[in-house]
Amino acid sequence: FPYDRWLADHDGGVVMIAARDCVERGGEQVPEGHGGYRHLEIVDSFDDDEDITRRALALARRHGVTRVIAHHEAELLRAALLRERLGLPGPRREDVLPFRDKVLMKRLAAEAGIEVAAHTVPGTADDVRAFARLHGLPLVFKARDGFGSIGLRIVRTEEELADHLRREFPAGAAPREDVLLEAYVPGRMCHVDGLVAGGRTVLSCPSQYQYDLASYRTDRGARIDLTLDPDDPVATRLVALTDRLLRVLGAPADTAFHAEIFHTPDDRLVLCEIACRPPGGRIRDVLKAVYEVHPVEYAARAEAGLPLPALDGVPPGALLRPLRMAGQALIMKRPGEVRAVPRPPSEPYVEFYGVFARPGQRLGPAEISSDFLAAAVLTGDTRAVCEERLRAVGRRFEREIVIT
Repeated sequence: FPYDRWLADHDGGVVMIAARDCVERGGEQVPEGHGGYRHLEIVDSFDDDEDITRRALALARRHGVTRVIAHHEAELLRAALLRERLGLPGPRREDVLPFRDKVLMKRLAAEAGIEVAAHTVPGTADDVRAFARLHGLPLVFKARDGFGSIGLRIVRTEEELADHLRREFPAGAAPREDVLLEAYVPGRMCHVDGLVAGGRTVLSCPSQYQYDLASYRTDRGARIDLTLDPDDPVATRLVALTDRLLRVLGAPADTAFHAEIFHTPDDRLVLCEIACRPPGGRIRDVLKAVYEVHPVEYAARAEAGLPLPALDGVPPGALLRPLRMAGQALIMKRPGEVRAVPRPPSEPYVEFYGVFARPGQRLGPAEISSDFLAAAVLTGDTRAVCEERLRAVGRRFEREIVIT
């Protein structure tokens, strides 16, 4: 994320803290010197919360920082804390918490009449069994403040449930408060990604995963995800529901968002969750292809109070219109030694292509839902054309990737 270029017209420059492990995991070189930044500080990782907060406070005071910007979900509350400590504008912890605590999120949504899955916070194994008797299997376990599907587990059989309880809710352990348990919601998962600027939604892009999001650890085939036609009735409903949800949860005046919503076989829309940060994975590249606007760049510029040129001429209350359809074809990492990777696609409609492993490299399992081995973002004039292209590239990935 080249914040130095994205915010180049901000007087005073940008102070950046970056984590070495994140940079290297993204396949990039750790920069030397300060580059285009007023100050660039590289730390090994963001694991030591107290140390990172202390460093950030010291840098902010030394350089007279006027804004704190963070776009990874794990850093949203830390950024809010820094703003409070420094007396700077932007979201506070109470503004961010409805988007981080899934229990609070679902309570506020349900109170506003937005449908959510039946759920509970099970302290003990007995609590889980009682919920299972009431709602049946499958059951969905997830971290109450999780992201990237970390900690997500779908339990489908009594045997799987018993095994999960032995490991996660052992007899005699203290009651837990960090796990959210939900009844399973059938149907396709949709997602809506966009931007709020100056207190109004200016970009809202509905898409639909063509795969099971929770299967990232075991899925060996191509995973296809693409935008919905703007005039699709489901797309219209998804955008309206997301806008309503942003108001119910009190979204910050300047923020990106990523909402996940089930579309059930009986045509209901059921909230899964929503985050007040840009989308992860390659969805960012999809939005860039659809609107010619990078969602992280525009979220950063909105938070910094800088102009958003692509929105010039968009009437108040209107949304930025898509220029084309786009989507992504993905292959997850899996354990083994990489023997061969796919050749780069050369078609003119390929907007992004990346391979995140090399021949001879040994891989472990995917640790997060965006832990890709290969990814491509493609465009098309229509959704049907775009999907056909994505599936063709996905089949090529499946043929050409060899892991033993």
